[in-house]
Amino acid sequence: MSALPFLLSPDVAQARPLPAQPNPRAATLGMALLREGLVSGDGMVQALAQQALGRGRLTDILLSRGLIAPDQLYAGLARQWGTNVIDPQTSPPDVRLIDRLGADYCLRHSVLPWHSAGSVTIVATAQPEDFLRHHDHLTALFGPVAMAIAPAAAIDATLLAMRGNRLARSAETRVRAADSCRHLGGDTVLRPLVVVALLALAVMLIWPLALGWLLLGWAVATLILTTLLKIAAALAARARPRQIAPPPLIARLPTVSVMVALFHESDIAPRLIRRLSRLDYPRELLDIVLVVEEEDATTRTALTAANLPSWMRQVVVPGGRVKTKPRALNFALDHCRGSIIGVYDAEDAPEPDQITRIVQRFYQRGPEVACLQGVLDFYNPTTNWLSRCFTIEYASWFRLILPGLQRLGLPVPLGGTTVFFRRDALEKVGGWDAHNVTEDADLGMRLYRYGYRTEVIDTVTGEEANCRTLPWVRQRSRWLKGYMMTWATHMRDPRQLLRQLGWWRFAGFQVLFLGTLSQFLLAPLLWSFWLTWLDVPHPLADALPPMAFLALIALFALSEITNIALGITALHLSGHRLSRWWVVSMHVYFPLGALASYKAAWELVCRPFFWDKTAHGQFDPLD
Repeated sequence: MSALPFLLSPDVAQARPLPAQPNPRAATLGMALLREGLVSGDGMVQALAQQALGRGRLTDILLSRGLIAPDQLYAGLARQWGTNVIDPQTSPPDVRLIDRLGADYCLRHSVLPWHSAGSVTIVATAQPEDFLRHHDHLTALFGPVAMAIAPAAAIDATLLAMRGNRLARSAETRVRAADSCRHLGGDTVLRPLVVVALLALAVMLIWPLALGWLLLGWAVATLILTTLLKIAAALAARARPRQIAPPPLIARLPTVSVMVALFHESDIAPRLIRRLSRLDYPRELLDIVLVVEEEDATTRTALTAANLPSWMRQVVVPGGRVKTKPRALNFALDHCRGSIIGVYDAEDAPEPDQITRIVQRFYQRGPEVACLQGVLDFYNPTTNWLSRCFTIEYASWFRLILPGLQRLGLPVPLGGTTVFFRRDALEKVGGWDAHNVTEDADLGMRLYRYGYRTEVIDTVTGEEANCRTLPWVRQRSRWLKGYMMTWATHMRDPRQLLRQLGWWRFAGFQVLFLGTLSQFLLAPLLWSFWLTWLDVPHPLADALPPMAFLALIALFALSEITNIALGITALHLSGHRLSRWWVVSMHVYFPLGALASYKAAWELVCRPFFWDKTAHGQFDPLD
């Protein structure tokens, strides 16, 4: 493949259609750069050795290791391929050509249709060796095409400037309307709740005890089911694990893109860069995308001042109708270059070999395993009582419940970070729902509905425990509101959901989402029975037969024993040296969740898509 040189003015450019055969001169790029003195001999030997190990393109290796300046590399590429370097920012492209190809396609493949010169369309690319893969598609759209060279950063910046708003709007509706909660706002939620509230009020006025018995029956039923699910998940998680094959030798490692959504995170940005720099995955195959809102000038300035390495870059998200993390991730997805897509949070400290282990596990599994969820833990577990309880809760969730759900064949609600996807599967299910405030749990369910599976992998990422009471309640209310939105969204058509999941997974979904929400909302009703031990009159308890009352107390005791046993076991698995007596204090911790559930229910009606941001860096140890 070759392209003849052409003048930068498109109206006088003379270019031939792109030949179908690759140009053998591309293989001599390294020698040309070495001969011109643009790369040292030792540096070129190092780069070629890495390329021979399947570590990616020579150009990526040279740039990621700082062995050549970007402008020198692209000039060398242009000479090697017999074409010119263009600057699409100073000489903007024809936007009609971009729209014909699609701005998302341009971003994903780092190509930019620039101008038409007679019958030939000039298309800029940052990767000329990959251009042949797009040749047939480009020719079908534009007719004869000729290649130019443009830096990847310039292509991205140009597309953002010319079509950023359109891409941002597309990010809000990437998930099909039938799979999204974006139509749950306003009267869609308010009217049914008003009807239910009026019916409940009428029943309470006419048969007050009947309403009490109804709520108590539902609370007891969901308590039984959620307790049984916890026990089953814990037993499944602790069962003898199946033998995992030793790590495979992978001839050609894939590029991995990891997105980090930042918002008002100026203080944490330098620490984030240091922590991600500890990842041992080859730099030329690691694509860290720091996603920043357009209005967040503080974080953008901090990242610019941090002197990002070549394998990290900013993606700026234009403003839109909603401002949520999933919307930002959807927008940034088209900027990602990897076949594996990961997500980290701003305060994350992943284990150095985490990306390597993720790639190995995907290689060992078939395409039906579309997602790998890592284990989340806290690096400030002893800050105060709340951080200790949060640590115990996370240990139970990520080391017992989620692995147990996986082994039981039930859907796994994802965490918002240390989660990795096969890119093709992620795009097939529509990415993230930009309107759901727990986009992770929703995406976990959608993957199962589309026939994919999630596995929990034993690699740990440290996070900062949110250990201030009001911020904790606000964060938990967002999670619970998202659970409400997720349940309502997937239950729009229960029969279709049942067909897609089957009875076992459908039942697990109901217990996990509806049962959990019911327990938080009705917890005060169950706790009120403990007042009988203080001889406080209780209309429902007084009406219960003695044996029924004792059975109820026994159920409460079983639930508490289960929670304590899970907490102690999970704390042991986590390796934290916290006193086991802190697990007993969890009985005082969970009432905060009930308070958060009422805030969540109120916001579901009044502010369904409001993202209550959690502040990071409050108790983050310097490193």
